Amino acid sequence: MESQNLRFQNTSGLMLSGILDLPITREAKAYALVAHCFTCGKNLVAMRNISRTLTREGIAVFRFDFMGLGNSEGDFSETNFSSNVADLIDAATYLEKHYQAPKLLIGHSLGGPAAIMASTQLSSCQAVVTIGSPYDPEHVTHLFQALKTIIRRKGEATANIGGRHLTIKKQFLDDLENISMRSVISSLKKALLVCHSPVDTTVGIEQAANIYGAAKHPKSFISLDDADHLLTKEKDSLYIGEVIASWAKRYINLPIDTGPVVRGKKQYVIVRSEGEDYTTEINANGHALIADEPIALGGKNLGPSPYELLASSLGACTAMTLQMYAKYKKLHLDSVTVYLQHNKVHAEDGAGCENKAKKIDVIERKIEVKGNLSEKQRERLLEIADRCPVHQTLRKSVKIKSWLGEN
Repeated sequence: MESQNLRFQNTSGLMLSGILDLPITREAKAYALVAHCFTCGKNLVAMRNISRTLTREGIAVFRFDFMGLGNSEGDFSETNFSSNVADLIDAATYLEKHYQAPKLLIGHSLGGPAAIMASTQLSSCQAVVTIGSPYDPEHVTHLFQALKTIIRRKGEATANIGGRHLTIKKQFLDDLENISMRSVISSLKKALLVCHSPVDTTVGIEQAANIYGAAKHPKSFISLDDADHLLTKEKDSLYIGEVIASWAKRYINLPIDTGPVVRGKKQYVIVRSEGEDYTTEINANGHALIADEPIALGGKNLGPSPYELLASSLGACTAMTLQMYAKYKKLHLDSVTVYLQHNKVHAEDGAGCENKAKKIDVIERKIEVKGNLSEKQRERLLEIADRCPVHQTLRKSVKIKSWLGEN
């Protein structure tokens, strides 16, 4: 994905800091807006991983710091649940003005009920996702339960939340007491996905049950098994992102791809990597792919390696070519299965190589054809396999032109 740092002004006149994650094509089918957990921020690794999986499906994601947190202006002690909801609405307004109004809202922990509440004021929003969220926003006060009496008596107190010392004022508690989620959830009229771990020790699974019970269909529930509240294990946040992306397609009316990814008049395959790992995103004619290296080579094995993609290309082209030929010749070809393996061998092991001192690339290809075919037809299909376009390209000398693009 491609990330852009943005700033926008909320209704209080303060500048809030956000990150817009875009598909590598820079052309989004839809926009999602994220509400982070209590005292967290836009840079939570789990939210970044969720963004990454959504952008692969063409959904741009806007995550930002609520007022008084992260790189946003404001005093945290002056914020509350209602101000978080207001910030979400301001963020949605910003997206609508400069990009596209969000169709999907995602809330993590306390951000869940905030996202639900904000969605009722956003006509563009068609679906809402909660992740490890409380049914009642007042549930968050268990993080500083011992200080509630002091806060009410003195007006404020300093709480240690996740290793950070934050001032909580009486107005924060008063605001929570005025929030009633049951009527909001029951009248939502938007698709709802509730994601929760049964072993979440911060927000219990019963909270998810209450949200789900109050909601009307269409609603869905996904158990996050052994995930912790902050989704610190990468596999959990990637899984959630994949589930959300798949689920959202049904409810947010993504436009159907009608043509290739184009820059000017040329069709492009777009490839992007970032950070220090080898995981690489690919957009080929609107189709999202992932390439990676095996774990033994320092990768995460989240996708095929470049040479595996090369072999896959040859195999796919082989199968397609044989199917086209069989259709043209009216052969009874039921299926084609191609097994490929790429190796580098010493030149003396490769027939017809003049330079015996270096290694050459060899792709071994076994082709299985099934159907009511004579032996002569089977042999002819093997000959035709060598005529597939990718095979022809690999056999020829390919000229590759490279240049640096503008930043």
